[in-house]
Amino acid sequence: MKMAETSNARPNETRVQRLQRLRRAVESSGALHLKDAAELLKVSEMTVRRDLAGPEAVLVLLGGYVVNAASPTGIKYTFEQEIDQHTQDKRLACRSAAASIKEGDTIFIDCGTTMQSLADCLPEDMPLSVICYSLNVASIVTRRPATQVMMMGGLYHPSSQSFSSDDGLSYLRRLGVNKAFISAGGLHWTRGASCSNFHEVAIKQAVIATAMESILVVDASKLGSLKPAFFSDVSSFSRVIVGGAVPSEMRKHLRGLPVEYVSGAT
Repeated sequence: MKMAETSNARPNETRVQRLQRLRRAVESSGALHLKDAAELLKVSEMTVRRDLAGPEAVLVLLGGYVVNAASPTGIKYTFEQEIDQHTQDKRLACRSAAASIKEGDTIFIDCGTTMQSLADCLPEDMPLSVICYSLNVASIVTRRPATQVMMMGGLYHPSSQSFSSDDGLSYLRRLGVNKAFISAGGLHWTRGASCSNFHEVAIKQAVIATAMESILVVDASKLGSLKPAFFSDVSSFSRVIVGGAVPSEMRKHLRGLPVEYVSGAT
């Protein structure tokens, strides 16, 4: 539906000018929902997404909110699951992961804040089928055009805004998945990939077993960490994409594994 023109409407604004207005709004409020950002600028939500997609943008879209990439700890809105200070590194990893997606793919997107960023990085207007089980991811992909969304239901877990059930697992195993994008709270070279929530384990393991390609997407802070719920050896993944600077000493432990490093310098 076309938005009515108001005194705030500036039809001849450039992308740079719109980003400047958004930055001032975010500095004032801490964060701005995508819908509110579109209303502020009197443009579509897709235009806001395009404006934020450039690598030089100081703002990012995370979980449906426009936030300052340089100081995410200053966010004044509340998520059920905390957004940490590694936003930029997550974004780097997610952009690299999303670049492998092809038109018509059926992809699985795990839960967690990294996967919210991945959902924001999906190629615009590309026909896709997306399987997910978290509210944060679903709220993003359901707004995309030409996207079929398959939502796994069940018992709701507020800690990760996700669902789990035996029926959901059975449903997942019947689906054909081209690429599964998996998150982890910890990645250790001998102890494998792990997470904090035990209900996620069966879901992650099921999709890793059935997907044609399983891709682990993490930021550099997860390397060397171990969480209580183990779900996979590192060798089970087709690719492991790590966003952010990784010391050479840490890289030595991961030699011979399918690990790709993405930093701001690349």
